[in-house]
Amino acid sequence: VYGAQHPPLDPRRHRPLKDAPKASSVNTKSKKPSTFHEFARSTNDAWDIDDEEDDSMFSLKHTNPNQDRLDIESGPANGRVVKSSSDAQLNVNAAHNTLQKQQSLPVRPVIPLVARISDQNASGAPPMTVREKTRLDKFKQLLASPNTDLEELRKHSWSGIPREVRPVTWRLLSGYLPANRERRDLVLQRKREEYFGFIEQYYHSRTDENHKDTYRQIHIDIPRTNPLIPLFQQPLVQEVFERILFIWAIRHPASGYVQGINDLVTPFFVVFLSEFVEEDVENFEMASLPLDTQRNIEADSFWCMSKLLDGIQDNYTFAQPGIQIKVKALEELVSRIDEDVHVHFQKCEVEYLQFAFRWMNNLLMRELPLRCTIRLWDTYQAESEGFSHFHLYVCSAFLIKWRKEILSMVDFQSLLMLLQNLPTIHWGNEEVGLLLAEAYRLKYMFADAPSHYKR
Repeated sequence: VYGAQHPPLDPRRHRPLKDAPKASSVNTKSKKPSTFHEFARSTNDAWDIDDEEDDSMFSLKHTNPNQDRLDIESGPANGRVVKSSSDAQLNVNAAHNTLQKQQSLPVRPVIPLVARISDQNASGAPPMTVREKTRLDKFKQLLASPNTDLEELRKHSWSGIPREVRPVTWRLLSGYLPANRERRDLVLQRKREEYFGFIEQYYHSRTDENHKDTYRQIHIDIPRTNPLIPLFQQPLVQEVFERILFIWAIRHPASGYVQGINDLVTPFFVVFLSEFVEEDVENFEMASLPLDTQRNIEADSFWCMSKLLDGIQDNYTFAQPGIQIKVKALEELVSRIDEDVHVHFQKCEVEYLQFAFRWMNNLLMRELPLRCTIRLWDTYQAESEGFSHFHLYVCSAFLIKWRKEILSMVDFQSLLMLLQNLPTIHWGNEEVGLLLAEAYRLKYMFADAPSHYKR
């Protein structure tokens, strides 16, 4: 986490840190918890673990007196790096020349790798190859036809949707837009007006006795949604999320609002916002958009999230039976795919529910960078029952991906900490593509073979 937030310093511009004081080490010989209940008492809730780690790393960085610091001025207009007083003695002209030659410092606020939304490959591949240009042309051809062939669109979307056409493709694949091109504008206008009709009708009731607990929980959870991305810390964006989640909750009383649903808004919001932002969505000021555009993004995010949740609502009803069933299915599937991993969990007394509940509840959004989630959802929307059924095979492939690390952990605490903090920070399209290919292989082997699926 520290390395992601604070990349290595350029030795030609910064002093070596050999004399920097070391952070106090943790006593690794202390007795480790042996059961889940002991572990739970000694650790914080999984929802807050990221925030506390970020705070500790921030304090560690800024209490180091020998380390040069960079003060970053945020904002779309003046995104530049400003040197702190600790290196004010450096020659300005020399620094400027070095900057021009190396181009080693960003001209925009530094975003931790985990929080970057760019859907480039982790390997740094060019954004547009000849093959990708051909694919983009094929998407444009499909979308421009009078009646879009949704099956053909799904087939091409499975391996990823180009950024330029992702917003309209997601609207079509989610069932929000009709395939008939002539009807799309009318449908969008009607659905957007309908959503803001709900706002006028229901949003004032958030302070009512029977709704205030729901609104309070939403209000608490919103700031914890992607806390490393500046976009989601803007009050205007948080108000948008509050309205979306509150309206959805009171229109779906069987489940109401459940922690985790707040995460499911973010991919839709980012994708629909990307229609109006060339780059650096992470730092974009929502207030700079026209009001009508803001309202359209909000309404479209609400309806597409609603379509998604319609297919997995039993994940969020009382006692969350959908998640219980999926976690049990994951356990049975892993026991068939990799018995060594399954037996190792039993030996360490780790229950699948202790780590996989979050995988099902948040659709792996807490385990993957947002850019990877967006790529993953391209395939989920192209797959039949992608969010409700194919996700099980993605979770299985994701778990087995870490089998070497899992088998190297010899006790309950270290194993569970690994499973709650898997190192996906550098993942991009390439890694997600491999994960999806393995998930498809597992689905092909087990989905239509119940005798193979269970013992």
